[in-house]
Amino acid sequence: MKRRIFERFLHHGSLTLVHPSGKRESFGSGEPSAEVILQRKGVMRRLMADPEMAFGEAYMDDDWRPGRGGLLAIFRLYFANVESASASFFYRLIGSCVRRFREANSKLSAQRNIHHHYDVDSELFREFLDPDMQYSCAYFETDDTTLADAQRAKCAHIGRKLCLSPGERVLDIGCGWGGLALHLAETYDVEVVGLTLADDQYRIAQERAESKGLTDKVTFKQEDYRSLDGDAFDAVVSVGMFEHVGRPQYQIFFNQVRNLLRTGGRSLIHTIGRNGPPTPMNRNWITKYIFPGGYIPSLSEIAPKVENAGLASTDIEVLRRHYARTLSCWNANFQDRRHIFTERLGERFCRMWEFYLQSCEAVFRWGDLVVFQIQLGHTNDAVPVTRDYLYDGDAARPYLGDTTMTPVDS
Repeated sequence: MKRRIFERFLHHGSLTLVHPSGKRESFGSGEPSAEVILQRKGVMRRLMADPEMAFGEAYMDDDWRPGRGGLLAIFRLYFANVESASASFFYRLIGSCVRRFREANSKLSAQRNIHHHYDVDSELFREFLDPDMQYSCAYFETDDTTLADAQRAKCAHIGRKLCLSPGERVLDIGCGWGGLALHLAETYDVEVVGLTLADDQYRIAQERAESKGLTDKVTFKQEDYRSLDGDAFDAVVSVGMFEHVGRPQYQIFFNQVRNLLRTGGRSLIHTIGRNGPPTPMNRNWITKYIFPGGYIPSLSEIAPKVENAGLASTDIEVLRRHYARTLSCWNANFQDRRHIFTERLGERFCRMWEFYLQSCEAVFRWGDLVVFQIQLGHTNDAVPVTRDYLYDGDAARPYLGDTTMTPVDS
Protein backbone atom coordinates (compact mmCIF):
# COMPACT_ATOMS: atom_id res chain seq x y z
CA MET A 1 0.00 0.00 0.00
CA LYS A 2 2.84 2.39 0.90
CA ARG A 3 4.47 1.86 -2.50
CA ARG A 4 1.17 2.50 -4.30
CA ILE A 5 0.71 5.78 -2.41
CA PHE A 6 4.19 7.05 -3.24
CA GLU A 7 4.06 5.94 -6.85
CA ARG A 8 0.70 7.65 -7.31
CA PHE A 9 2.10 10.88 -5.89
CA LEU A 10 5.59 10.84 -7.43
CA HIS A 11 5.24 11.82 -11.07
CA HIS A 12 8.49 13.82 -11.04
CA GLY A 13 11.71 12.95 -9.21
CA SER A 14 12.57 10.35 -6.60
CA LEU A 15 12.35 9.71 -2.87
CA THR A 16 14.51 7.44 -0.72
CA LEU A 17 13.32 6.22 2.67
CA VAL A 18 15.93 5.02 5.15
CA HIS A 19 14.34 2.82 7.85
CA PRO A 20 15.58 2.52 11.45
CA SER A 21 17.01 -0.90 10.51
CA GLY A 22 19.12 0.72 7.79
CA LYS A 23 16.99 -0.69 4.98
CA ARG A 24 16.63 1.71 2.04
CA GLU A 25 13.55 1.99 -0.19
CA SER A 26 13.43 4.12 -3.35
CA PHE A 27 10.39 5.46 -5.18
CA GLY A 28 10.24 7.26 -8.52
CA SER A 29 13.30 8.19 -10.54
CA GLY A 30 15.46 11.15 -11.51
CA GLU A 31 15.52 14.69 -10.18
CA PRO A 32 14.55 16.39 -7.97
CA SER A 33 15.50 13.83 -5.37
CA ALA A 34 15.19 13.75 -1.60
CA GLU A 35 15.95 11.44 1.29
CA VAL A 36 13.99 10.90 4.51
CA ILE A 37 15.66 9.09 7.42
CA LEU A 38 13.09 7.45 9.72
CA GLN A 39 14.33 7.45 13.31
CA ARG A 40 11.73 5.19 14.91
CA LYS A 41 9.42 2.34 14.00
CA GLY A 42 5.84 3.35 13.33
CA VAL A 43 6.71 6.80 11.96
CA MET A 44 5.22 6.05 8.54
CA ARG A 45 1.88 5.16 10.11
CA ARG A 46 1.90 8.47 11.98
CA LEU A 47 2.72 10.44 8.83
CA MET A 48 0.10 8.74 6.67
CA ALA A 49 -2.65 9.13 9.26
CA ASP A 50 -2.49 12.97 9.17
CA PRO A 51 0.25 14.09 6.75
CA GLU A 52 -0.56 17.80 6.79
CA MET A 53 -0.07 18.07 10.55
CA ALA A 54 2.10 15.08 11.41
CA PHE A 55 4.90 15.79 8.93
CA GLY A 56 5.98 18.91 10.82
CA GLU A 57 5.16 17.53 14.28
CA ALA A 58 7.15 14.35 13.66
CA TYR A 59 10.10 16.45 12.54
CA MET A 60 9.86 18.49 15.76
CA ASP A 61 9.83 15.21 17.74
CA ASP A 62 12.91 13.97 15.84
CA ASP A 63 10.92 11.02 14.46
CA TRP A 64 12.49 11.66 11.06
CA ARG A 65 15.37 13.67 9.64
CA PRO A 66 16.26 14.82 6.14
CA GLY A 67 19.11 13.09 4.37
CA ARG A 68 21.17 14.52 1.51
CA GLY A 69 19.94 17.90 0.37
CA GLY A 70 18.30 18.68 3.73
CA LEU A 71 14.76 19.92 4.27
CA LEU A 72 14.71 22.06 1.15
CA ALA A 73 15.26 19.01 -1.07
CA ILE A 74 12.18 17.36 0.46
CA PHE A 75 10.06 20.48 -0.03
CA ARG A 76 11.30 20.87 -3.61
CA LEU A 77 10.28 17.30 -4.39
CA TYR A 78 6.86 17.96 -2.86
CA PHE A 79 6.25 21.07 -4.97
CA ALA A 80 7.40 19.28 -8.11
CA ASN A 81 4.51 16.85 -7.55
CA VAL A 82 1.89 18.83 -5.66
CA GLU A 83 -0.32 19.33 -8.73
CA SER A 84 -0.57 15.56 -8.99
CA ALA A 85 -1.94 15.26 -5.45
CA SER A 86 -5.54 16.08 -4.57
CA ALA A 87 -6.78 16.92 -1.08
CA SER A 88 -9.59 14.72 0.15
CA PHE A 89 -13.14 16.05 0.05
CA PHE A 90 -13.38 15.51 3.82
CA TYR A 91 -10.48 17.88 4.60
CA ARG A 92 -11.81 20.51 2.18
CA LEU A 93 -15.27 20.27 3.75
CA ILE A 94 -13.98 20.54 7.33
CA GLY A 95 -11.79 23.45 6.36
CA SER A 96 -14.65 25.37 4.75
CA CYS A 97 -16.83 24.86 7.80
CA VAL A 98 -14.39 26.04 10.47
CA ARG A 99 -12.07 28.48 8.75
CA ARG A 100 -14.26 31.55 9.27
CA PHE A 101 -14.54 30.78 12.98
CA ARG A 102 -10.73 30.62 13.24
CA GLU A 103 -10.38 33.84 11.26
CA ALA A 104 -12.95 35.79 13.29
CA ASN A 105 -9.95 37.57 14.87
CA SER A 106 -11.64 39.80 17.42
CA LYS A 107 -9.49 42.37 19.20
CA LEU A 108 -8.93 39.86 22.02
CA SER A 109 -8.02 36.96 19.73
CA ALA A 110 -5.82 39.22 17.60
CA GLN A 111 -3.82 40.17 20.69
CA ARG A 112 -3.57 36.54 21.78
CA ASN A 113 -2.39 35.44 18.32
CA ILE A 114 0.26 38.18 18.20
CA HIS A 115 1.61 37.23 21.65
CA HIS A 116 1.86 33.57 20.51
CA HIS A 117 4.48 34.45 17.89
CA TYR A 118 6.06 37.83 18.48
CA ASP A 119 6.55 37.63 22.25
CA VAL A 120 8.21 34.21 22.19
CA ASP A 121 11.74 35.59 22.84
CA SER A 122 12.96 38.99 21.67
CA GLU A 123 16.55 37.72 21.53
CA LEU A 124 15.53 35.12 18.96
CA PHE A 125 14.46 37.83 16.56
CA ARG A 126 17.54 39.95 17.27
CA GLU A 127 19.77 37.02 16.34
CA PHE A 128 18.29 35.89 13.04
CA LEU A 129 16.92 39.16 11.61
CA ASP A 130 18.98 42.04 10.21
CA PRO A 131 20.27 44.72 12.64
CA ASP A 132 17.15 46.85 12.02
CA MET A 133 14.91 43.88 13.00
CA GLN A 134 12.83 43.97 9.83
CA TYR A 135 10.54 40.91 9.91
CA SER A 136 9.07 41.05 6.41
CA CYS A 137 10.13 40.51 2.81
CA ALA A 138 13.31 42.36 1.87
CA TYR A 139 13.94 43.99 -1.52
CA PHE A 140 17.02 42.54 -3.24
CA GLU A 141 18.10 44.98 -5.93
CA THR A 142 21.08 42.87 -7.10
CA ASP A 143 22.30 39.28 -6.79
CA ASP A 144 24.94 40.23 -4.22
CA THR A 145 22.76 42.48 -2.05
CA THR A 146 23.09 41.60 1.64
CA LEU A 147 20.07 41.06 3.88
CA ALA A 148 20.72 44.32 5.77
CA ASP A 149 21.01 46.31 2.52
CA ALA A 150 17.92 44.61 1.09
CA GLN A 151 15.87 45.55 4.15
CA ARG A 152 17.05 49.15 3.88
CA ALA A 153 16.13 49.06 0.19
CA LYS A 154 12.64 47.79 1.12
CA CYS A 155 12.11 50.71 3.49
CA ALA A 156 13.38 53.17 0.87
CA HIS A 157 11.10 51.65 -1.80
CA ILE A 158 8.07 51.96 0.47
CA GLY A 159 9.05 55.48 1.48
CA ARG A 160 9.14 56.58 -2.15
CA LYS A 161 5.73 55.04 -2.77
CA LEU A 162 4.27 57.09 0.09
CA CYS A 163 5.40 60.35 -1.60
CA LEU A 164 6.05 62.04 1.73
CA SER A 165 6.70 65.73 2.39
CA PRO A 166 8.24 67.24 5.57
CA GLY A 167 5.78 67.73 8.41
CA GLU A 168 3.23 65.17 7.21
CA ARG A 169 1.68 62.59 9.55
CA VAL A 170 2.08 58.87 8.89
CA LEU A 171 0.32 55.88 10.46
CA ASP A 172 2.21 52.57 10.54
CA ILE A 173 -0.24 49.71 11.23
CA GLY A 174 1.70 46.75 12.60
CA CYS A 175 4.96 48.63 13.13
CA GLY A 176 6.95 45.67 14.48
CA TRP A 177 10.08 46.77 16.32
CA GLY A 178 9.82 50.25 14.82
CA GLY A 179 12.35 50.08 11.98
CA LEU A 180 10.19 51.47 9.19
CA ALA A 181 8.63 54.18 11.38
CA LEU A 182 12.07 55.40 12.46
CA HIS A 183 13.35 55.30 8.87
CA LEU A 184 10.45 57.42 7.61
CA ALA A 185 10.85 59.97 10.41
CA GLU A 186 14.61 60.31 9.85
CA THR A 187 14.51 60.32 6.05
CA TYR A 188 11.46 62.46 5.33
CA ASP A 189 11.12 64.64 8.45
CA VAL A 190 7.59 63.38 9.11
CA GLU A 191 5.67 62.48 12.26
CA VAL A 192 4.86 58.78 12.61
CA VAL A 193 2.42 56.87 14.82
CA GLY A 194 3.27 53.16 14.99
CA LEU A 195 0.81 50.51 16.22
CA THR A 196 1.68 47.07 17.61
CA LEU A 197 -0.05 44.59 19.91
CA ALA A 198 3.11 42.74 20.96
CA ASP A 199 4.67 43.59 24.32
CA ASP A 200 8.29 43.11 23.25
CA GLN A 201 7.83 45.02 20.01
CA TYR A 202 6.30 47.98 21.82
CA ARG A 203 9.05 48.06 24.45
CA ILE A 204 11.91 47.74 21.97
CA ALA A 205 10.41 50.26 19.53
CA GLN A 206 10.12 52.79 22.37
CA GLU A 207 13.72 52.19 23.40
CA ARG A 208 14.92 52.64 19.82
CA ALA A 209 13.05 55.92 19.39
CA GLU A 210 14.58 57.22 22.62
CA SER A 211 18.11 56.16 21.67
CA LYS A 212 17.79 57.93 18.31
CA GLY A 213 16.32 61.08 19.85
CA LEU A 214 13.14 60.72 17.79
CA THR A 215 10.47 60.65 20.50
CA ASP A 216 9.25 64.06 19.31
CA LYS A 217 8.60 62.63 15.84
CA VAL A 218 7.69 58.98 16.44
CA THR A 219 4.98 57.74 18.82
CA PHE A 220 4.45 54.03 19.38
CA LYS A 221 1.15 52.75 20.74
CA GLN A 222 0.11 49.29 21.91
CA GLU A 223 -3.27 49.56 20.24
CA ASP A 224 -5.50 47.78 17.72
CA TYR A 225 -5.95 49.62 14.41
CA ARG A 226 -9.71 49.29 14.79
CA SER A 227 -9.62 51.44 17.94
CA LEU A 228 -8.35 54.60 16.20
CA ASP A 229 -11.01 57.23 15.70
CA GLY A 230 -10.86 60.85 14.62
CA ASP A 231 -7.18 61.02 13.61
CA ALA A 232 -6.33 61.84 10.01
CA PHE A 233 -3.03 60.97 8.35
CA ASP A 234 -1.31 62.01 5.15
CA ALA A 235 -0.09 58.43 4.69
CA VAL A 236 -1.06 55.01 6.03
CA VAL A 237 1.38 52.13 5.68
CA SER A 238 1.12 48.51 6.75
CA VAL A 239 3.91 45.99 6.23
CA GLY A 240 3.49 42.30 7.02
CA MET A 241 0.38 42.83 9.11
CA PHE A 242 -2.49 42.20 6.66
CA GLU A 243 -1.76 38.46 6.72
CA HIS A 244 -3.02 38.49 10.34
CA VAL A 245 -6.23 40.43 9.70
CA GLY A 246 -8.46 37.49 8.68
CA ARG A 247 -10.99 37.58 5.86
CA PRO A 248 -14.01 38.56 7.96
CA GLN A 249 -12.14 41.79 8.83
CA TYR A 250 -10.95 42.74 5.32
CA GLN A 251 -13.73 45.26 4.76
CA ILE A 252 -13.26 46.70 8.24
CA PHE A 253 -9.54 47.09 7.55
CA PHE A 254 -9.91 48.99 4.26
CA ASN A 255 -12.79 51.07 5.59
CA GLN A 256 -10.50 52.11 8.43
CA VAL A 257 -7.69 52.98 6.00
CA ARG A 258 -10.17 55.17 4.13
CA ASN A 259 -11.40 56.84 7.30
CA LEU A 260 -7.89 57.54 8.59
CA LEU A 261 -6.49 58.82 5.28
CA ARG A 262 -6.79 62.49 4.48
CA THR A 263 -7.98 63.67 1.09
CA GLY A 264 -4.93 63.52 -1.15
CA GLY A 265 -3.28 60.99 1.16
CA ARG A 266 -1.44 57.86 0.10
CA SER A 267 -1.46 54.33 1.49
CA LEU A 268 0.80 51.33 0.92
CA ILE A 269 -0.23 47.82 1.99
CA HIS A 270 2.65 45.30 1.83
CA THR A 271 1.36 41.76 2.32
CA ILE A 272 2.09 38.16 1.46
CA GLY A 273 -0.34 37.06 -1.22
CA ARG A 274 -1.36 34.05 -3.22
CA ASN A 275 -0.65 34.21 -6.95
CA GLY A 276 -3.72 32.16 -7.76
CA PRO A 277 -7.34 31.63 -6.74
CA PRO A 278 -8.45 31.55 -3.08
CA THR A 279 -7.75 28.28 -1.30
CA PRO A 280 -9.71 26.76 1.62
CA MET A 281 -7.76 27.35 4.82
CA ASN A 282 -7.52 24.03 6.64
CA ARG A 283 -6.03 23.81 10.11
CA ASN A 284 -2.43 22.98 9.42
CA TRP A 285 0.99 22.95 11.04
CA ILE A 286 1.82 26.61 10.32
CA THR A 287 -1.46 27.93 11.81
CA LYS A 288 -1.09 25.73 14.91
CA TYR A 289 2.55 26.38 15.75
CA ILE A 290 3.58 29.62 14.06
CA PHE A 291 0.78 31.99 12.98
CA PRO A 292 -2.61 31.19 14.58
CA GLY A 293 -5.38 33.14 12.91
CA GLY A 294 -3.32 33.88 9.82
CA TYR A 295 -4.57 33.71 6.26
CA ILE A 296 -2.81 34.40 2.93
CA PRO A 297 -5.12 36.27 0.52
CA SER A 298 -5.45 36.13 -3.23
CA LEU A 299 -5.66 39.44 -5.04
CA SER A 300 -9.27 38.60 -5.92
CA GLU A 301 -10.12 38.61 -2.20
CA ILE A 302 -8.51 42.00 -1.61
CA ALA A 303 -9.69 43.98 -4.64
CA PRO A 304 -13.46 43.93 -3.90
CA LYS A 305 -12.88 45.21 -0.36
CA VAL A 306 -10.73 48.07 -1.66
CA GLU A 307 -13.44 48.95 -4.18
CA ASN A 308 -16.22 48.77 -1.59
CA ALA A 309 -14.22 51.09 0.68
CA GLY A 310 -14.21 53.71 -2.08
CA LEU A 311 -10.42 53.67 -2.41
CA ALA A 312 -8.52 53.90 -5.70
CA SER A 313 -5.78 51.37 -6.48
CA THR A 314 -3.01 53.60 -7.82
CA ASP A 315 -0.40 50.87 -8.23
CA ILE A 316 0.02 47.14 -7.53
CA GLU A 317 3.52 45.66 -7.57
CA VAL A 318 4.24 41.95 -7.17
CA LEU A 319 7.55 41.02 -5.54
CA ARG A 320 8.53 37.54 -6.71
CA ARG A 321 11.27 35.38 -5.17
CA HIS A 322 12.38 38.21 -2.86
CA TYR A 323 10.81 36.50 0.16
CA ALA A 324 12.41 33.14 -0.67
CA ARG A 325 15.81 34.81 -0.51
CA THR A 326 14.86 36.70 2.67
CA LEU A 327 13.87 33.46 4.39
CA SER A 328 17.05 31.76 3.21
CA CYS A 329 19.08 34.55 4.86
CA TRP A 330 17.05 34.27 8.06
CA ASN A 331 17.60 30.51 8.21
CA ALA A 332 21.34 30.92 7.62
CA ASN A 333 21.49 33.40 10.52
CA PHE A 334 19.44 31.07 12.71
CA GLN A 335 21.64 28.06 11.92
CA ASP A 336 24.76 30.09 12.77
CA ARG A 337 23.34 30.75 16.23
CA ARG A 338 21.31 27.57 16.66
CA HIS A 339 23.35 26.40 19.67
CA ILE A 340 22.31 29.53 21.56
CA PHE A 341 18.63 28.74 21.15
CA THR A 342 19.02 25.05 21.81
CA GLU A 343 20.21 26.08 25.28
CA ARG A 344 17.56 28.81 25.72
CA LEU A 345 14.47 27.20 24.20
CA GLY A 346 15.29 23.55 23.59
CA GLU A 347 15.94 21.32 20.61
CA ARG A 348 12.25 20.81 19.81
CA PHE A 349 11.73 24.56 19.47
CA CYS A 350 14.75 24.86 17.17
CA ARG A 351 13.47 22.06 14.96
CA MET A 352 10.09 23.81 14.82
CA TRP A 353 11.70 27.12 13.87
CA GLU A 354 13.93 25.73 11.12
CA PHE A 355 11.00 23.75 9.70
CA TYR A 356 8.99 26.99 9.64
CA LEU A 357 11.71 29.03 7.93
CA GLN A 358 12.59 26.43 5.31
CA SER A 359 9.04 25.34 4.51
CA CYS A 360 8.09 28.99 3.95
CA GLU A 361 11.16 29.52 1.77
CA ALA A 362 10.05 26.54 -0.32
CA VAL A 363 6.53 27.92 -0.84
CA PHE A 364 7.91 31.25 -2.04
CA ARG A 365 10.53 29.55 -4.22
CA TRP A 366 8.46 26.78 -5.80
CA GLY A 367 4.86 27.44 -4.73
CA ASP A 368 2.38 30.21 -5.48
CA LEU A 369 3.17 32.75 -2.75
CA VAL A 370 4.38 36.27 -3.59
CA VAL A 371 4.28 39.69 -1.96
CA PHE A 372 1.78 42.36 -3.01
CA GLN A 373 2.54 46.05 -2.56
CA ILE A 374 -0.83 47.73 -3.05
CA GLN A 375 -0.74 51.52 -3.29
CA LEU A 376 -4.02 53.28 -2.53
CA GLY A 377 -5.50 56.75 -2.44
CA HIS A 378 -8.86 58.48 -2.39
CA THR A 379 -8.39 59.42 -6.05
CA ASN A 380 -6.31 58.38 -9.06
CA ASP A 381 -4.35 61.63 -8.72
CA ALA A 382 -2.87 60.79 -5.31
CA VAL A 383 0.52 59.81 -6.82
CA PRO A 384 2.45 60.55 -10.05
CA VAL A 385 1.08 58.97 -13.23
CA THR A 386 4.24 56.95 -14.02
CA ARG A 387 6.65 54.93 -11.87
CA ASP A 388 9.61 57.15 -12.78
CA TYR A 389 9.47 58.83 -9.36
CA LEU A 390 10.33 55.52 -7.69
CA TYR A 391 13.69 55.20 -9.40
CA ASP A 392 15.08 58.72 -9.85
CA GLY A 393 16.67 58.75 -6.39
CA ASP A 394 14.38 61.43 -4.99
CA ALA A 395 11.10 61.10 -3.11
CA ALA A 396 8.40 62.77 -5.14
CA ARG A 397 5.69 65.07 -3.87
CA PRO A 398 2.10 63.95 -4.37
CA TYR A 399 0.76 64.36 -7.90
CA LEU A 400 -2.01 66.95 -7.79
CA GLY A 401 -3.10 66.88 -11.40
CA ASP A 402 -1.85 68.75 -14.47
CA THR A 403 -4.03 71.85 -14.86
CA THR A 404 -2.22 72.84 -18.08
CA MET A 405 -3.53 69.90 -20.10
CA THR A 406 -6.01 70.69 -22.83
CA PRO A 407 -9.08 68.43 -22.95
CA VAL A 408 -9.30 66.20 -26.00
CA ASP A 409 -12.27 66.97 -28.24
CA SER A 410 -14.86 64.24 -28.26
